[in-house]
Amino acid sequence: MIIAAGGGRRIGGPEALLHQGDRPLVDQMIDTLTEAGCGQIVVVLGAAADQVRDTAHLDRATVVVNRAWGTGVGSSIRAGLAGIDDDRVEAAVVVPVDMPGLTAEAIRRVTALPFPDVLVCATYNGLRGYPMLFGRRHWPGIATLASADVGARPYLLAHKDQIVDIACDAVADGSRVDTPELMALYGLTVPEQRVGV
Repeated sequence: MIIAAGGGRRIGGPEALLHQGDRPLVDQMIDTLTEAGCGQIVVVLGAAADQVRDTAHLDRATVVVNRAWGTGVGSSIRAGLAGIDDDRVEAAVVVPVDMPGLTAEAIRRVTALPFPDVLVCATYNGLRGYPMLFGRRHWPGIATLASADVGARPYLLAHKDQIVDIACDAVADGSRVDTPELMALYGLTVPEQRVGV
């Protein structure tokens, strides 16, 4: 699941419109998940959803539009979990679109045990980050507790003894692009937004 719904106030435009060169970052993230062996890929859009559809190549993904995107990532996680329509899926890996340094190897490490009762978090320098893997048995609880800009954190805190931490420092960059400085570092731009979209 790719969370690409935020308005990106700190970077000057919606995260789903981030481009590296002439390519949307959401397309690169779909490639990364595909390379990692993920089956159904769900992209959760929100801010500028119509413009994202016009600029990105989303034909390999199930697109879910979170109309409540302004309430924070919690509603996007709920929308994304609800958008997984394959009953055979036992676990969902969650990544934000604004992680240009994420690799297929990091996703493979985190998804190595895709069982319905797992909770897995990537770590960077000992701190938890994305990707995260949520087993299907946890989805109802995550959807219930996911809130505002802290997403699944309340659920994870309540189940901290069940979380498996997987170090990904050596295979990926866990930085999320949330400042103009990081945008410049990664060579990212946000195209001009159309009014009313």
